[in-house]
Amino acid sequence: MRVDVRPRDAHNLELLANVHPPDWQPPTPAPRYNLVVIGAGTAGLVAAAGAAGLGARVALVERELMGGDCLNVGCVPSKCVIRPARTVAEMSMAASLGVRVPGPPAPDFGAIMERMRGIRARLSRHDSAARFRGLGVDVFLGEGRFTGPGTITVGGRALRFRKAVVATGGRAGHPAIPGLAETGFLTNETVFELAARPARIVIIGAGPIGCELAQAFARLGSEVTLIHTGDHILSREDTDAAEILQRAFAAERIRLVLGSRPIRVERAAQGKVVHVESPQGAVTATADEILVAAGRVPNVEGLGLEAAGIAFDHTRGIKVDDHLRTSNARVYAAGDVCMEEKFTHGADFAARTVIQNALFLGRKKLSGLTIPWCTYTDPEIARVGLSESQAATRGVAVDTFVRPFSEVDRAVIDGEEEGFVKIHVRRGTDRIVGATVVGRHAGEMIGELTLAMTAGIGLGRLASVIHPYPTRAEAIRQVGDMYNRTRLTPAVKRLFATWLGWTR
Repeated sequence: MRVDVRPRDAHNLELLANVHPPDWQPPTPAPRYNLVVIGAGTAGLVAAAGAAGLGARVALVERELMGGDCLNVGCVPSKCVIRPARTVAEMSMAASLGVRVPGPPAPDFGAIMERMRGIRARLSRHDSAARFRGLGVDVFLGEGRFTGPGTITVGGRALRFRKAVVATGGRAGHPAIPGLAETGFLTNETVFELAARPARIVIIGAGPIGCELAQAFARLGSEVTLIHTGDHILSREDTDAAEILQRAFAAERIRLVLGSRPIRVERAAQGKVVHVESPQGAVTATADEILVAAGRVPNVEGLGLEAAGIAFDHTRGIKVDDHLRTSNARVYAAGDVCMEEKFTHGADFAARTVIQNALFLGRKKLSGLTIPWCTYTDPEIARVGLSESQAATRGVAVDTFVRPFSEVDRAVIDGEEEGFVKIHVRRGTDRIVGATVVGRHAGEMIGELTLAMTAGIGLGRLASVIHPYPTRAEAIRQVGDMYNRTRLTPAVKRLFATWLGWTR
């Protein structure tokens, strides 16, 4: 169990006092719980708080740090590093805006990491054991394990339940590269413990975590090599979007080694050496640190799932139906341990689905959720619904409308013209089936399109939504105008011309 964080400064001691207090005294278990939750990451915390707020008797079990990856080693610390890295980039472009600065920016890596630890500790109050006890939840810190279809044990205590939720999340995958373990490497679980900026860093994997940290470290002064098996970074994203980010990375001198596979790692006098098999032949990358960001593995070990009759596998996690129910009808799962879309906000809304289904005989479906996501690079890449390639694979005919930010006044004013708003509608209708936004604050803009999809608001109607001028979000309205212009067919134009001629 990883119940410690480094360094042991005042900030991290505050964090531990909140999310895994060393002197925590477990309560006496109730005779029976409406709901027992294993795992106090986003899904588990939402399930526990929501159920308790509705009057259920709830127990929450966590073996490591409450708050899960998001608070401790994911969303919060990464964005705390990305923010000062973005400031460095903004200072570097100041001259292009007519602003003179005394000299090149000088990021203080130690101060940046201390600020991150301070913010993380401050936010940890929301996920603390004491707060959840105050919400009426029985909090047990220790290893939870099923001992039967209706019982979980933790610290020698038996928790009997009517319903249970497994929300144990996932962890960074460790690729089987010869020499990697012996040489040593970082993952998202350890990279935020760095006290000094590595002069050179190799990142294996160009998914969201790899790309976000590659750009952040490069902006803070590290020499970055990014190795990826795919032909372009962010393999799941729109290829046009990935191409824009790849150009940004090249401009920031991030070395991209694409379509390539690390085959061996060794320690040499000059540092840690990664040997890569690439289309160009053998390639090497030398670094002071190696960061592995090559996928996630579900946390299913040590839970006694077999004793509860819960089907799972070690790659995809716990098997659930569309109602998030496992093969044990009394047990549900939510979050990274069972879901393909591994996002904090996805886990949040999956937990809300579980509360309805487990406690109130609901029939809410995971497939009924419209889940957007965003990669917090610069530019950001945000998406919701289907991409063009996914639509083609599923046999969904679409029409696509694109508005480049180079044609949006606010983006031009800000000197941030790279990117676009791209919206797909089902062919012959204005029903939105997917959208991608690439640009500064894309994550803030995708919400409007997610709302439209969730509420069944068509692209044509978005053209009538008045946006303040000048804003980037005007691009969405402008795409709506583009769609409406397609309705002005030659026949309609002739009809209008006839009417206007008659009324002159």
